[in-house]
Order: sequence, then C-alpha cells, then structure tokens
Amino acid sequence: MISLDKINLSFGGFELFKEISFLINPKDRIGLIGKNGAGKTTLLKIVSGTEHPTSGSVGMPKDASLGYLPQQMKLSDTRTLKEEAVLAFEELLNLEKRIARLNTEIAESEDYHSEEYLNKLDIVTELNERYQLLGGDNYEAELERTLIGLGFERTDFDRPTSDFSGGWRMRVELAKILLKKPDVFLLDEPTNHLDIESIQWLEDFLKDYKGAVVLVSHDKTFLNAVCNRTIEISLGKILDQKMNYSAFLDWKQEQKEITLAAYRNQQKMIDDTEKFIERFRYKASKAVQVQSRIKQLEKIDRIEIEEEDNAALKLNFPPAPRSGKVVVEGKNISKSYGDLLVLKNVDLTIESGDKTAFVGRNGEGKTTLARIIMNELAHEGQMTLGHNVKVGYFAQNQAQLLNEELTVFETIDEIAVGDIRTKIRDILAAFLFRGEDIDKKVKVLSGGEKSRLAMIRLMLEPVNFLILDEPTNHLDIRSKEILKNALNNFTGTVLVVSHDRDFLDGLVNCVYEFRNKKAKQYLGGIFDFLYRKKMESLKELETQKGTTKSASASKEKPKQELSFEEQKEINRNISRLEKKVETTETQIAEIEDNIKNMDKLLASPESIEDQSVFDQYEQLKHKLEQVMYEWELLHEELEDWTSRKTW
Repeated sequence: MISLDKINLSFGGFELFKEISFLINPKDRIGLIGKNGAGKTTLLKIVSGTEHPTSGSVGMPKDASLGYLPQQMKLSDTRTLKEEAVLAFEELLNLEKRIARLNTEIAESEDYHSEEYLNKLDIVTELNERYQLLGGDNYEAELERTLIGLGFERTDFDRPTSDFSGGWRMRVELAKILLKKPDVFLLDEPTNHLDIESIQWLEDFLKDYKGAVVLVSHDKTFLNAVCNRTIEISLGKILDQKMNYSAFLDWKQEQKEITLAAYRNQQKMIDDTEKFIERFRYKASKAVQVQSRIKQLEKIDRIEIEEEDNAALKLNFPPAPRSGKVVVEGKNISKSYGDLLVLKNVDLTIESGDKTAFVGRNGEGKTTLARIIMNELAHEGQMTLGHNVKVGYFAQNQAQLLNEELTVFETIDEIAVGDIRTKIRDILAAFLFRGEDIDKKVKVLSGGEKSRLAMIRLMLEPVNFLILDEPTNHLDIRSKEILKNALNNFTGTVLVVSHDRDFLDGLVNCVYEFRNKKAKQYLGGIFDFLYRKKMESLKELETQKGTTKSASASKEKPKQELSFEEQKEINRNISRLEKKVETTETQIAEIEDNIKNMDKLLASPESIEDQSVFDQYEQLKHKLEQVMYEWELLHEELEDWTSRKTW
C-alpha cells in the first residue's frame, strides 16, 4: 500500500536515516520502536508527508487516506464536542446537503419527463448509494460509540471543547481520526492521554480495524496486544520482523549474540589485515599483496554494534525508615470544587509494605485523593498518616519545583550521598541524559526532561511512603523498567496513580478503582482487577438482558433467522477465536513443561551454579499467569460469539 524506498535524512552532518526501505501492507499492525532520538516520530512525519527526506521516496496510491495523530497538535476551540467530532464525517455531511437540495429541486419540478429531471433522479440514486456505503444511516451512533469508548460522557457532547483539558482535547482529535476510518493510521503515543478503560477500548478497535496501523508507543502491553509486526530504528537503519514486541525482543537477543560473534571475527580480521599492511607497506616484494589488502579493507561492509545502554545498571531507593503498621487511613473523605462533587464518603486504608494503584477514568478524583493524603487540599472527613511516615511525592507538575539555575548534574549532585555520587553519570544516562545533556541548565530542558530529572531526585531521597502520580508519562520503556525494578525492591510503601498496565503488572498488590465519586478496593494485581471488572460487566449485562426480556416477554415476536451475512460474520469470528485459543493453549502447555523441568532442577538447589535460574523460574510462573488470563478472556469472547448462533 505504502512504500518507503531508500529514505535518507541528514542534518548538521548527522545521518538520522541511512537508506531505510520497507512496505506498509493492508492490515499491517506495525509497532515502531527505538531509543528516544532514534527518529520514530520523524519517520511517521515522513510517511504522513509533513516532513521530507534528504533523499529517497515515499510511494502511495492516489486514493489512499491517512489518519495522523502527532504527539502535539494545534487544537481549535470554537465548537462543542459533538460539533467538532462530526467534522470527521465531512464527506457524509456534504452528501446529505446535496441529496437534500436535489430532493427539494425534484419535488418542485413539474416536468417529470425532461432530461434534466431524469438526470437529477440518477444523481440522487448514485449519491444515496454512496451515502449508504459510507454508513450514512449509522454515523451518529458510531460517533457516540467512539466518544464514549474514549471516556467521554453523553453529558459532555454539548460542552464547548474549550472546557476540556489538553489531554481531553487530544482525545477529541483521536476520535476524529478514528471516525474517518483512513486506510492507514499513523499514531504517535496515542495512549499518553488515555486511562486504562479507554486504552483497552482503543486496543480492541485497532485489532479489528480493516486498514493498516503504524504506531509509536512506550506501552509494552498495548504494543503486544495491537501489533503483529515490529520495526526498530537503530543506528539509522531498521530491523523489521513480523512479530509482536515481546517476541521481537527475544529474537533480537538471539541476533545480537550472532552479530556480536560476527563483529568480533570481523574486528580480528581487520586488525590482522591492518597489521599486515603496516608491516609490509614499504617492502617492494609485498607491494601487490599490500594493495590487495587495502582494497579488501575498503570493500568490507563493516558490522556496527549498537552502543550498550548501561543495561546492567541497577538503581534502588535508599532503605526506607521504619513506619507504623497503618501508613495512611481515610474515613468518609469528600471533596468538592465549587459545585462539582469529585469524591463522596471515600474510605481508604494503606498498610506498611503495601503497593497500591489508583486507577480509573481521568477526572474521577485519583490525583485529588493523592493530594488530600499529602495534606495539600482542604476536604471533609478524616485523613490520618501513621507513625513516623515520611512521604516522597512525585506530582504531575513536579518539574516546576526544580531550581532552574542549576545544571542537570548539579541538580542530582546536591542531594546524592555516599556511593551514589560515583554513579551520577550512569544514573542520568539511564534516564536519557547523556553527553552534553548533563551540563544543560534546568531552565532549557523540555517538560519531559524536567519530569525525568525530578523522578531521579525522588529516587535518591530516604522516605518510607512514595506517592507517584503518573510517573511513567515521560519515560521510555527501559527507564520505566529501571523505575519499576527499584519500586519492587523498595522496602517501604508505594501508592501509584497510573494507567500503564505493564508498569503496574507485578508491582502492585492492591487496586482502588475510582468511579462515580467512589473508590472501590480490589485485592490483587492489575490483571486480577481487569479480569474481575470484565466479569462484573458481563454479569451486569446479563442482568440487564434478563430484565429486558422479562419486561418485554408479552410483546416478544418470534425470533427471526440470522441473515447469511450475519451468520457468516459470526462463523468468521468463532473460527478466528478458536485458532487464538488453540495457540494460547499450546503456549500454556509449553510454559507448564518448562516449569516442570525447572521444578526438577530446583529439587537439588545445591547443584545450581547460575543464580539467574531462580529469576527465570519466577518469570516463567509470571508469564503463565498472564497467558492464562489471556486464555480466559479469549474463551469468554468465544462463548459470547458461539451463543449468538442460537439467538
């Protein structure tokens, strides 16, 4: 569908892309990955036509349509939410106007046999067919479904877009792009402003979408769920494999070992050749061989190895001072902003060592309750911190509290103590501050850079209760892993406000869901919470169906047979899900076999020399939990489609 042919991009003597070529095929789900600064956003811009390469070309069919969502965009605030979203249906709206105008002209015409009259009838028929093809009878329902899926309420539809925050206005732009149903989606960090429910809705939308998708994301769970192909930009070139993100990482590790061996062999050959040239350069009898070796070196396609990224760096929080058993307790907490009630009679208890997540849609009061715990907001009810609780708080606006006159290095050096002082440069590099970056003053940093710097400061302060509000918003995948590992090893108590499922997975053991001014507690991890939420939603749906059936039993008409197209669609989905279930069951069997083998090995722990075996064992058990969760969801969906055959 879209071809990129030998794309080169250079600026300031630096080559960002070196002859990049690949195809974007219909129904491709491409995850575009790479380090920060590798050129992911730039490549999306080149595909979208908003930037142009130094050389090379982008080929695209004339009738192909693109939907591009950049990380930052100019937003207009002159309409209501619904009026803005309806702009996605510009062609449909124009068709409606043309059809209405022609129908009026036809109704007013008195010469029913004239060529002009008959011509108008033909045009109206063609326009109506086009209107139906574009889903004209259904576009308002689709608009509502999309806006609600992205977290808006029906009561929001008539509100001016200027009432919404920047994050919510980005959702409006995302909704418009989704509603246009382009041939290719180009999405740059689409989950940045979404909560967990909206991310899951977007996942389902993109998985079933008929067009192609190219997306940049630091959300591993989202990448794995949506993408069937991964393209990594590295050293100006690309690695392209038809597999999801996790499978790509495994494949890349294997390739890295192969490439490293080839690199070492090549380096030895180059070194030997250069020594030969140097040794015999001025001997006439060896002139031919020397020239031959020089030409040989010139022709070598040199293997490049990506610079190691401090992968072994382990950063931990300082030991947590001991606190009382109950770290924080809230009773009947209520909070209003003017006439807007955000929280109503919320109870909360967090004990020492707990790792708790606040989740829920934006605007439901998660940050508000975190700030109440910090004693930053007046409220009704009683909020009590436990004995000897020392709080470290990372707010979404934490970056604004940094001293702007200090350099990046000085900002960390002023609070670092002990051995940490010798590792400041490594720590900064792990959070993407490298080379000359560490000498920049804070005032010239971007918002994301300031947030990362504030996170590092927090990681070096001795506290026993960490409250983190959206800590991963400006971190790449690797930085998130470093932070997550540090939090897992932290001996104190943690409260995280986040929508990042992969970050929360394996970190938290308790989830509070914020909805309808309340906070409901779920014990267990994030995927336990999501599974139970799905079960609750299904029970709710069944209850509603039962109520509807009993209320309308006397009015029920005999059930109609399913149409051929409906039956075909159901069978297609059943077949698709059966294959997925079978694949997942095979995966479960393989993991269980691996666990059995490791059980035998661990039966004699004294014979184990490599301690990483224990880590591998825990990873296998964790992976089994995830795949079992995926299997359960697939089974539920399969049962749902199967039951429709009997409706």
